[in-house]
Amino acid sequence: MITDFEIIKPLLGGVLIGFASAFLMLVRGRIAGVSGIFEGLLRPKSGDILWRFLFIFGLTVGGYAMASIMPERFSLETGRSIELIALAGLLVGIGVHLGCGCTSGHGICGISRVSMRSFTAVPTFMGAGALVVWFLRSTGVSS
Repeated sequence: MITDFEIIKPLLGGVLIGFASAFLMLVRGRIAGVSGIFEGLLRPKSGDILWRFLFIFGLTVGGYAMASIMPERFSLETGRSIELIALAGLLVGIGVHLGCGCTSGHGICGISRVSMRSFTAVPTFMGAGALVVWFLRSTGVSS
């Protein structure tokens, strides 16, 4: 049974993500798509670096802060090899490139802007992820 406290944390997290996304759009006129923001650091343009760096820095520092506050939520014991994890990361990166964005850009910002491309991308991301998990579990590669 779900308690009220279990619902409040993700709800609050979603509200904060929504506010941060709206704030970035209002202040910078930019979509809070993490892959696009990170890519902008790899291909820097004058006057467009600081906010991108601060955004990624904030995500990183926030992750480390939460890991130190609630280390039990950040267990690194996956039972997977580093090679498999690296391959998964590479495939996610390829998917982000092919999808012209990531789940944060399409799922949070794109759908809220009623972008037809995002309405296509998000079910594709989610469906592909579900199919991969099903395939790996049914073939015994992942338990």
